[in-house]
Amino acid sequence: MKNILINSLLAALLASGIAACETKGGEPEEVKAFMLSDTMMSRITLDEVRTEAVRNELTLVGKIIPDENRVIKVFPLVGGNVEDVNAELGDYVRKGQVLATIRSGEVADFERQMIQAQSDLLVAQKNLNTARDLFESKLAPERDVISAKKDVDIAQAELERIKEIFRIYGLGKSSNYVVRSPIDGFVIQKNVNRDMQLRPDNSESLFTVGQISDVWVMANVNESDIPRIKMGMAAEVRTISYSDEVFKGVVDKIYNVLDPETKAMRIRIRLSNSGYKLKPEMHATVNLNFEEGGEMTVIPSQAVIFDRSKYWVMVFRGRSDIETRPVDVYRTLSDRTYIGSGLKDGEKVISKNQLLVYDALND
Repeated sequence: MKNILINSLLAALLASGIAACETKGGEPEEVKAFMLSDTMMSRITLDEVRTEAVRNELTLVGKIIPDENRVIKVFPLVGGNVEDVNAELGDYVRKGQVLATIRSGEVADFERQMIQAQSDLLVAQKNLNTARDLFESKLAPERDVISAKKDVDIAQAELERIKEIFRIYGLGKSSNYVVRSPIDGFVIQKNVNRDMQLRPDNSESLFTVGQISDVWVMANVNESDIPRIKMGMAAEVRTISYSDEVFKGVVDKIYNVLDPETKAMRIRIRLSNSGYKLKPEMHATVNLNFEEGGEMTVIPSQAVIFDRSKYWVMVFRGRSDIETRPVDVYRTLSDRTYIGSGLKDGEKVISKNQLLVYDALND
């Protein structure tokens, strides 16, 4: 009885195994093809492979400075005691705006000279009128009239001199000297405080006012790189403060002398500074592009994937036709990569979120 049960169980297992084999062989497992979803299609970016002249890139270190042609140092024209300071470092000021007020003995002396010159002119004019009356009455010679007229001219010239000093210094009727901004701009340097004593021979500027709607980048060029530098070269400038933003300018001056200490030559790049993002004394990284000669296929640098010691790109022909292709990278610049072999003009590559597609196809 025991043998009959064992034989029956083996027969059942064999039958079920055969049935399973027949089912597996008769209905092969379906393999689903890879296809990008609508969501992924909206997230990727496609770029076309194109042929361009091969360019190289020179990276320099520089510093932001204001346009020196639009920077004015404000010096005190008189000595005295600083009574008030109306502007601070970094403030935006308008032309004619009061920056500081100085109480000055020199200004008081100019006021005295003005009163004296006005009085001398009145006396000289009265003497002239008297000399003319006497001459007409035959009581005085003509030379007295001529001498009196000369005295009037001298007194008039002295009064005009004093008035011109008042105009130059911007003086009023008080003993205060008012320091005003000569232009619209930012206070980029301040060397004065309230109650400071200023000597008449003071040679230091009180304020420096500069317009920074346009700025310069001063960059150092190593001696070995000097032959590559040309006027008008396109420049891309990046700063730590705005690491994701590129400021574009051109080389507009080459200083054809070397610094005796650094053995480097300076160049100047002019930049538009809308919004005043670029501040004087900021450090900057300057990339200069120049043509090297020859042509080569080029794609955006972000389209290249480095994996397993090779460079790859995702070539897109359709939502379900994407190829992982190895390429030979000739050179990578900040925004473009030159491909020595592996791509043809007109092909499309995925340049955004390509790693997600790469992982999905190659895992």
